[in-house]
This record gives sequence, structure tokens and C-alpha cells, in this order.
Amino acid sequence: MLQSQFDPAARQALATRAVAAKTREDLSWQEIADAAGLSVAFVTAAVLGQHPLPAAAARAVAALLGLDGDDALLLETVPTRGSIPGGIPTDPTIYRFHEMLQVYGTTLKALVHEQFGDGIISAINFKLDVRKVADPDGGERAVITLDGKYLPTRPF
Repeated sequence: MLQSQFDPAARQALATRAVAAKTREDLSWQEIADAAGLSVAFVTAAVLGQHPLPAAAARAVAALLGLDGDDALLLETVPTRGSIPGGIPTDPTIYRFHEMLQVYGTTLKALVHEQFGDGIISAINFKLDVRKVADPDGGERAVITLDGKYLPTRPF
């Protein structure tokens, strides 16, 4: 039976142990995702405490990281989501995403509503992809795809 967490502390502690094991074993997120048999974005989010893993994936990730059976069970629990406590994030990478939404949030809202109508883009029925591509002007660019199902608002 699927279990749910009410306090994020257990999953945060597990995330700390998992990242330490990832570092110790010199593993990439892709290698961990390959062991789980799921996408790298989903598995990374799960290991960092934002999603539950299916039982087989949780056991595979725990084994790869040298975590115990209780940790594998914890990886299966539905977490209390939200990984950025407090107000404006201070980590520079996370802050830039905050900044992007501050600058383009209303634009995204206007374009979504113009093209789809009143509703939201789901973060549950959702896919995420991050790719590195060459910049024609030199260097590299990050291409981030947020692919969520549109859910219309329905009058009741």
C-alpha cells in the first residue's frame, strides 16, 4: 500500500544520505536513473525528496547507492513536496529560475490563456528535460523543456 509522509524531514535526511552516496560512488544522476528504469528528471526529483519511486525502482536505487531496506521503503512514500523553503531563493541557479518566472511569468500566463483558455499546466502529469546544446555565438546553451498537461478550469 502506498504510504504518505507528513513531515519532509525524513525525506530530506534520506536525500542527504543519497547525495553523499552518489558523490562517494562517483555516480551521475543518469546512472541512477538507468538503474531505476525511469527518466533522469523524475529519478533526480525522487531521490531529492519530491516524488515517490515505484517499489522496484526504489530497491534498485537503494542498492546502487548502498542504502538499506528502510531507505528503499522511504523512497516509495509520497513526500511532502516543495524543495525551496522560505521566500526568495538564495542559491544562484535556483534564483535564476525564480528570476525567469518573475520576468516571464505573466507572459507565460498570458500566452497559455490565449492559446488554451482559463486553466493551468499540470505539474503532476508532467515531463521535464534538460539538454546542453552548442551556442552558435560560442559556448553552450541550456534547453529546458517543461511539458505539462493542460487542465481547463471548469465552472461548477
